[in-house]
Amino acid sequence: MKKYLVEFIGTFFLVLTIGMTVIDPVVAAGFAPLAIGSALMIMIYAGGHVSGGHYNPAVTTAVWLRGRCATADVPFYFIAQVLGAAAAAYIVLYLKGNPTLTGKEVTVAPALIAEFIGTFALAYVVLNVATAKGTAGNSNYGLAIGFTVTVMAYALSGISGGAFNPAVAVGGTLMHLVKASNLWIYLVANFAAGALAALTFKFVNPEDK
Repeated sequence: MKKYLVEFIGTFFLVLTIGMTVIDPVVAAGFAPLAIGSALMIMIYAGGHVSGGHYNPAVTTAVWLRGRCATADVPFYFIAQVLGAAAAAYIVLYLKGNPTLTGKEVTVAPALIAEFIGTFALAYVVLNVATAKGTAGNSNYGLAIGFTVTVMAYALSGISGGAFNPAVAVGGTLMHLVKASNLWIYLVANFAAGALAALTFKFVNPEDK
C-alpha cells in the first residue's frame, strides 16, 4: 500500500507542476520544461526508495518487462498514477479559475513519433540509471531522469505537447490541454516506447537479470 501511495503522490506533484506552469503561465513562461523535469527529479528522490519512483505507467511497463517490478504491483501502480494525475488536474483547474481551454492540435504521425522518442528516452534512462547492476548505488539517478524529461520536453513538446507518460496524458485531457480524441496517440506511443526500452535494455545488458 505504501508503494501505491508514493506513486500517487509523485504523479500528483508532477501533473500539478505541469498544469500550473503550462496553463496561463505567469512566472514560469518559457521555463515549464525545467520546472516539470525538476518536479519529477525531486519526487524520484523523495519516493524512489519506496516505490521505485515511476510516476508513469510507461516506465512501470518498462521496469516490469525488465524484471524489476512484480506483476501483481503493475495494475495498482497504474491506478495510483492515474488517480494522482486526475486529482492534480482538478486542483489545477480550480486554482486557475476553471479556464476555457482548447486541446493542442497535433498531427497524428509526428505526434506518435515525438511521444515514442521522448518516452523511449525516459524509460531507457530509468532502466540504466535506476535498475542496472552497473549503476547500482549511484546518487544521480533522479537528476538524470528529471533532466531527460526536461530535454525531451524542450525538444519535442512543440510537436506533441510532450507528455511522455500515459498518466500525464490523462491529466492533460482532464485539464483540456490534450484533446480527448487524441488520447490514444499518447497511450499507444508511450506504452510501445516503454516496452521497446525494456527489450533494448535486455539486449544490451543480457547478463543483467
